Amino acid sequence: MLEALGVEESAEAVYRLLLERPEYGVTDVAARLGRPEPEVREALARLADLKLVLVDDSSGRAEALTPDVGFSFLLSRAEAELGRHRSRFEQAGRAAAGFLASYADHPGPAARHDLVDRITGLDKVRERLEDLAANARAECLSLLPGGAQLPDTMDASQPLDRLALERGVKIRSIYQESFRNDPPTVDYVRWYCGLGGEARTVPVVPMLMVVVDREAALVPVDPEDGRAGALEVRSPGLVHALAVLFDRLWDAGTPFGETPRRDAHDLSPQERELLMLLGIGCTDDIAARRLGVSLRTVRRMSSELMNRLGARSRFEAGVRAAKEGWL
Repeated sequence: MLEALGVEESAEAVYRLLLERPEYGVTDVAARLGRPEPEVREALARLADLKLVLVDDSSGRAEALTPDVGFSFLLSRAEAELGRHRSRFEQAGRAAAGFLASYADHPGPAARHDLVDRITGLDKVRERLEDLAANARAECLSLLPGGAQLPDTMDASQPLDRLALERGVKIRSIYQESFRNDPPTVDYVRWYCGLGGEARTVPVVPMLMVVVDREAALVPVDPEDGRAGALEVRSPGLVHALAVLFDRLWDAGTPFGETPRRDAHDLSPQERELLMLLGIGCTDDIAARRLGVSLRTVRRMSSELMNRLGARSRFEAGVRAAKEGWL
C-alpha cells in the first residue's frame, strides 16, 4: 500500500508490526513475520533512511515513528521528486518545440523542405488554417484548448465548417470540458454538430492542433504564446504521432450533449484530472489554467476532494488518491 511513497512491502510489514508492538526487537519481529533476522535488519535500515523508525545502534532496538511524523518527510520527498519529473517533462517539451522551430528555419542539406514550415503572424496562421480547411478532402481533426473560444474565431470558422461538411468532409473536434460554461461556444458546437460534425470533451486539451486528411498538421511554435506563430508539419511520422494523440483523446472523451461519466470512485473526468495535477505539485493557479476554470472553482473542487480523502493538504490529496487506486 505504501509503495507509492517508496516503502517496499517487506519494510511496510516490519513498520506496521513495530507500530502495534513497540516492545519488539529484531528477534521478535523476525519470529512474528517468519523472516530471517538479516532481512529484518535490512528492512529496518531502509525504514530508518525513510525517517519512519529510529534505530539505537548500541542496542539494535528500533522505535517506529507515528505516521503523522514519518509521512510528512515522505510526502515532502515525493513532492520534490514529482516536481523534478515535471520540470524535466517541461524541458523536454520546450526542447522539442525549439528543435522543430530551428529545423523549420535551417533544414539540413538532405532534408525535404516541405516537411516543416514556420508561419509567422496571427493573420498568416489564420489564412493557412483557412486554406487547409478549404482543401480538406476527407477529414479535419482539431484540438481546441482553453474552454471558451474567441467569437471572431468561431465567426471565421462557421462558413468553412459548413462548406467542408457539405463536401462530405468529416469534422471532429475535441474541446476542454470547461467550454460548457460559455454559452456562445456551446451554441456554436451545437450548430456544427447539427450539420453532421462531431465533438467531444476532455478535462485538459494539451495544445492547439489541426490535422487535415492525416497528411498535414498545424501546431503552435510555443503552446504558451500563440503570437509566436505556428508550424505546418507534413512529415508522415510526426503527423501520424499527432493523429494518434488526437485518437487517444477522442476515445477518452465525452460526446457533446452527454454528461461526463463518473468512474467507480464517483470521480468525474475533471475531478480525476485535478487530483493528478495536485499529485504532481501544481498550484491552484496552474490547475485552474490547465482545466480552464476559475480559481474559485479549483479551490472548491480541491476542498471537496480533500474532505473525501481525509487529506490535510492538496498535495496529500493527490498522493492519497494514487495510493487508494483512484488514479
